[in-house]
Amino acid sequence: MAVPKVSVVMPTYNEEQALPLVVADIRKYAQAYDTEILIVDSSRDNTPVIAEGLGLRVISQPPRGHGIALRAAILAASGDYVITTDCDNTYPMEMIPRFVELLSDQGFDLVSGNRLGTPEVRRAMPPANLWANRAFALVVRVLYRIVTHDVTTGMFGFRREAAHALDWETNYSFPAEIIIRSHLAGLRYQEVPISYRLRVGEVTLNKWRSGKAYLRCFLKYRFHLKTSPDKL
Repeated sequence: MAVPKVSVVMPTYNEEQALPLVVADIRKYAQAYDTEILIVDSSRDNTPVIAEGLGLRVISQPPRGHGIALRAAILAASGDYVITTDCDNTYPMEMIPRFVELLSDQGFDLVSGNRLGTPEVRRAMPPANLWANRAFALVVRVLYRIVTHDVTTGMFGFRREAAHALDWETNYSFPAEIIIRSHLAGLRYQEVPISYRLRVGEVTLNKWRSGKAYLRCFLKYRFHLKTSPDKL
C-alpha cells in the first residue's frame, strides 16, 4: 500500500517563538506519512527564515487576514489529505493520525476539531471567547441542523478533492464557511473532540471584527444574502 501524502498547512504572522515547537510536534506525529509542511507567511519577524531553516515550504503573502492566508495554504497543498492548524502551539498534532484515518479509511471528506468540550479549554481560552464560540456553534446547529459544537476551530482535515470542491470566499469567518458550505454541498463531515492549549506568542485576532463577520456568514448562507465577502 502506498504511503499517503499529508500536507499540514498554517497561516503564520510573527510566529518565531512557536514555529519550532509546532513543527517538531508535526514531524513526531506525522512520521508515518509522506509529509509536507507548508506555511503562508505575512510576518515582520524571523518566522520565514526559521521556517526555511526547518525545511518548510514557505509562500509569502502581504497581510490580508487569517482566512485568506489559510485559503491560499489549503489550495497550494500537494497532499492527498490536508490538515490545517494554527502556528501558536494551541492545537494537538497528536490528532493528525486520527484525522487521516477518518479521511482515508472511513471516507469522510471533512473533519474538524472541537476544542470546546474539554476541561483544559477553560484555562486556555478567555471566558468571553469560550461562551461566544459556544453561542456561534448553537446558532449554526439551529440554522443548518449540522452536528457541530465548534465553528471557529483552526484544525481541519480535508480530502484533497474536497478542499478544491468549493470556491471559498470568506476571510474572518472562514472556519464557519468551511463547515456550513461543505454541509450544503453534501460533503461527508465529522467533528471530533480535541484538546486545546495556551498559545505561544502574541494574540493577533480582532474579536469584534471577527464576531461580526461570523454572524454575517451564518445569515448569508442561510438566507442567501448578498453580503460582501470583504465583510466576512
